[in-house]
Amino acid sequence: MTEKDARAGVADHLRLFAQFGTEGLSRDPAWRRRPADEPAPSGAEDETLQIPRADEERTAVQETLETVREDLGDCARCKLHQLGRRQIVFGVGNPGAALMFIGEAPGHDEDVQGIPFVGRAGQLLTKIIEAIGLTRDDVYIANVIKCRPPENRNPEPDEVASCEPFLFRQVQVIRPRVIVALGTFAAQTLLRTNDPISRLRGKVFRYGDAQLIPTFHPAYLLRSPERKRDVWEDMKKVRDLLRGEDGDGDR
Repeated sequence: MTEKDARAGVADHLRLFAQFGTEGLSRDPAWRRRPADEPAPSGAEDETLQIPRADEERTAVQETLETVREDLGDCARCKLHQLGRRQIVFGVGNPGAALMFIGEAPGHDEDVQGIPFVGRAGQLLTKIIEAIGLTRDDVYIANVIKCRPPENRNPEPDEVASCEPFLFRQVQVIRPRVIVALGTFAAQTLLRTNDPISRLRGKVFRYGDAQLIPTFHPAYLLRSPERKRDVWEDMKKVRDLLRGEDGDGDR
């Protein structure tokens, strides 16, 4: 590689880092070290996790996102429909996307607009998507919970249990090659684990026919911008997997 090529490569990386809010470079040697890999949840990386099916009889029927949304209806399956939600926030994006992002639950802005990830965290997610050379129209974005919990509190187990079958059906319809689980609740729901996101991120899991990468939620990055570097490392794995390259090198 010539010095000119090397300089061009560095400039390209700096432009991508800028999408994540990076304002400069640090010479601190600590930034050059990778944290030691932690052990994965028992069996999670050794086996292919099967996508749970909400209804085995439905497997013989060719579903679409429209039929899933129709079945969801004006949902009253859990108590959230009585706790101030304005509308159901189903999902948005390319129904044939190779990359799917799954978050936790709608917030205030999402509840108003009916579209996932449109507030401040959503704006950051858009930058993250653009940093790997894609747009929101190229991917599909959904949440585990389709209704806003009051005061943006954490989803409760009965709410997750009521809503997750529709998420699993969305995944079955879209059949993405790569899934990014944004935050603790999405990662725990998909991987069937109680491990925190701090332990799960940095790894690649087989999930049905897809590969799943857990990472920090954009809302967490707004509170803890120093973790943007970790998310960038995760997104480089996503980019490599979409390109057909090995994204498992640091496991």
